[in-house]
Amino acid sequence: MSKPKIYTLDLGGRELSIKLAGWADQANGSVIVQYGETVVLLTCVMSAMLREGTDYFPLLVDYQERFYAAGTIKKSRFIKREGRPSDQATLTGRVIDRSIRPLFDMRMRNDIQVVATVLAFDKKNDPDIPSLIASSVALFISDIPWRGPIGAVKVGRINKEYILNPTIEDCKNSDLLITLSGTKDKINMIEAAAREIPEEEMLEAMEFGKKYIQKIIEFQEDIAKENAVPKREVLLNDIDDALKQEIGSFLDNRLETVLFEDSKKERVSAVSELKQRLGEFLQKKYPENKGNVSMGLDFFEKKIDEVVHKNILENEKRVDGRKLDELRPLSSQVAVVPRVHGSALFMRGNTHAFVTSTLGTPGDEQIIDEMEGEYKKRFMLHYNFPGFSVGEVSPMRSPGRREIGHGALAEKALEPLLPSKDDFPYTIRIVSEILSSNGSSSMASVCGGSLAMMDAGVPIKNPAAGIAMGLMTGEGGEYKVLTDIQGPEDHYGDMDFKTAGTKNGITAIQMDVKIDGVPIEVLGKTMKQAKKARMEILENMQGAISEPRESLSKYAPRIMVIQINPEKIREVIGPGGKIINQIIDETGVSSIDIEDDGKVYVAAAAESEDAAIKAIEWIKSITREIKIGEVFAAKVVKITDFGAFVELTPKQEGLVHVSQLSDKYVKNVEDVVKLGDTIRVKVIRIDEQGKIALSAKTLN
Repeated sequence: MSKPKIYTLDLGGRELSIKLAGWADQANGSVIVQYGETVVLLTCVMSAMLREGTDYFPLLVDYQERFYAAGTIKKSRFIKREGRPSDQATLTGRVIDRSIRPLFDMRMRNDIQVVATVLAFDKKNDPDIPSLIASSVALFISDIPWRGPIGAVKVGRINKEYILNPTIEDCKNSDLLITLSGTKDKINMIEAAAREIPEEEMLEAMEFGKKYIQKIIEFQEDIAKENAVPKREVLLNDIDDALKQEIGSFLDNRLETVLFEDSKKERVSAVSELKQRLGEFLQKKYPENKGNVSMGLDFFEKKIDEVVHKNILENEKRVDGRKLDELRPLSSQVAVVPRVHGSALFMRGNTHAFVTSTLGTPGDEQIIDEMEGEYKKRFMLHYNFPGFSVGEVSPMRSPGRREIGHGALAEKALEPLLPSKDDFPYTIRIVSEILSSNGSSSMASVCGGSLAMMDAGVPIKNPAAGIAMGLMTGEGGEYKVLTDIQGPEDHYGDMDFKTAGTKNGITAIQMDVKIDGVPIEVLGKTMKQAKKARMEILENMQGAISEPRESLSKYAPRIMVIQINPEKIREVIGPGGKIINQIIDETGVSSIDIEDDGKVYVAAAAESEDAAIKAIEWIKSITREIKIGEVFAAKVVKITDFGAFVELTPKQEGLVHVSQLSDKYVKNVEDVVKLGDTIRVKVIRIDEQGKIALSAKTLN
């Protein structure tokens, strides 16, 4: 093998290393990227043949976590091999996909697969940024047609100071985390989480990251000068001018007529019927040329794109007649079904989300076993998108990338608003069922999630709302920002900018584009327009419920918390869990959860609150730390020649020496006390081993 070529760049005080070593030399492109001691192998492959009968660009992006990378073995006793990607791996794959996809020609029909495999993980530097940069380098120097490169960074903020590519520990302490990718002058992907950060400060973070994106792109351009190979020529799914004219004549002004319908059902039905008639026209005209039929139907979509763009850019005319900054009709309701702890129905136009909030005990926390390690989650938001929500027949299967991605975004938007575990020791699960979708269902889930938690009595800091913003651009650089995009504006628009937050600021942003990118100044205008919409939505939500309910649902568990000495935990649990199970069985509580720091959570049904109090008292008696001078009414449990042992608490005994039984001489212990007697005793001494000496005569 030839000697590897290694290129380095100082990035955030750490060395970013790009190694071209030919490890995967049968791929079209491959690189090894190291940042700190985190190492990622990135490969990209393009098929030699077109995928026949495909009406979309077939790009597949996979992000592979390997437990060996972190020096660990999967915790499961029965499955040690990595299986289905974790949610975090799926989300990282989506971030890579959203960053590189806009720079491909969408007319390509060759399969392309990009695979990022984490080879080493130092538990300090997240593999996501190295993977993003690696995907750009590998594609850029390969023979796969692509209009890169791109740069990618993560920006954190601690004590008002921005940090480039914060470590995993830094991320925990940041009030803002934003992942950006883009070209030299534009941003094409954003994934952000924040703790109610004002729009101006979010924009500052983007400006901070953009400077380093430019630096990373220049670094890649230097590498490409020595290593790039000519791009392969591929056939594009394109249509000739003559066929374009025939289709244009057939459609005439019919698209204008069918597209501008207020009702989504009528619009979808009319567009579908027109497309079917076009297909019949082309099949009749070109019975021997299926390619013309396929390309003609693709061109139909491009014509819709043109009509939507033209009407917005030239006339500010949207498909449903709204103004550019106007929301669709809003409706917020709470307590819409019985029994559940909290429920809401949030509707914005034809997008309807039914959302529930369920409260559980600390024992209901989800245990996550990932390459990064094992940890617990006390807050979960699960998003479901059934076929009927868009009028389609679809099998009910496990969550896909869409469900995982949309749920994670809504979860990210609401998590900063939760009370601390010390203040509210409940596990919280939100489920968003999308009943009808016409754009921005993830943001409807944010609104519904806020409402459902307040209905359940969760004392969130502030309610949050979300909105999806769009963008239409022209060839001359003109553009229009759209508030509350729906189906056609999302599908044919140039940007999907989702932003969620409270009255105080932003909690989450997600942006992807269909063009090369968006200038920072356009993003600033978008956030300003989104804030106006967010305030309108919050006002509507306030009409349904203005603050969290004062009491929890009668169906929610009641949790009491006490702190015990961690050294006493084993005494509460008992051998094989004997004691803790006895407490649960005899008091009737639902569960008892004990954490390593000595916090004990006792849960009981609302109508069984007395059971929790009884269990708490039992645990206190077991773990009570006895002090010198305390007086007890104690039961005699053992008699010896030298004294009597008495039970002070269920797990603690002390000795009343024969000399301390009475102020008179005692020859025989049983002359004074008998087994089972209850006597008053005082603690007079506790030795280093914890043995307790008692006296009865001092109380006589």
